[in-house]
Parts: sequence; C-alpha cells; structure tokens
Amino acid sequence: MKELEMANVTGSTQPKTQIVAPQRGAAAGKTTIEDAVVAKIAGIAAREVSGVYALGGGAARMVGAIREALNTADLSQGISVEVGETQVAVDVTIVAEYPVSLQKVADDVRAAIHRAMVELVGMEVAEVNVTVNDVHIPSDDEGDGTQETRVQ
Repeated sequence: MKELEMANVTGSTQPKTQIVAPQRGAAAGKTTIEDAVVAKIAGIAAREVSGVYALGGGAARMVGAIREALNTADLSQGISVEVGETQVAVDVTIVAEYPVSLQKVADDVRAAIHRAMVELVGMEVAEVNVTVNDVHIPSDDEGDGTQETRVQ
C-alpha cells in the first residue's frame, strides 16, 4: 500500500494511483477481504453523504435503533454486497433527509461507495444500486411526547 501512496511523489503527470508489482524477494501470498468488511466500508461511505438520514428499511432501522441504544451500531445495516475475485456489486437502501434532491443524494451515495471500493478495498465496481426507502422529515423529531390539548 505504501508503494501506491508514494507513486506520484515527484509531481509528474503520472496517474495518482498506480499499481506497482511486488518487488523481487517480497513475500508472496493472497489477501482475502470478507464480505462483511466490504459491506461495512460501503455503509460508512454512504452515511458520510450529506442528505442521508439513515440506512436500511423500516425493520432494519428499528433493530438498528435498539443496537445503537446498546452502543453496538451495525455499520453495514442497509447494505448488501456481492464480492467476486476482482469486482464488487453493492446494493444500498437509504432514508433521505427532506427536502433534498433524491437523485442527487442517490448519485452522491453511488459516487462515495464507488470511491471507497476502489480506494480502500482495491476492487473494480460492477454496480452500485441505491434504493430510497423513505424520506425523513425533521418535524417528526420535534415532538417531546407531550401533546398540547386543544381545549381547556
């Protein structure tokens, strides 16, 4: 990995990311990245996008809320991955903030996940499918549980 980071030190016109063959005498071996790790990285990338309120469908969010209360958040909630030898496909379900452009949020999520898969996982991205499952309205959170009566 250090070879990749140092590939463009001189400021030349070489591409920023460069695949460098292992040096002669370097240890040979195979790196295996578990699907759960790929899903977690995709989940972190999606959560960092502006306009994303949460990940996952209704039941997954309910379980996620319980897990958060117990300080054991599932960072891969709402993410499904299919990992091959050199490619990865990601399906993500999001809840968008209101009012945001759903297409823009979906495009930004797609771009963030693509970037994370290429830069962090080192795999080619076959596709990133985004499903907008719900829209979160901030006024839904304003209630404190007490309802004001209409009559006295």
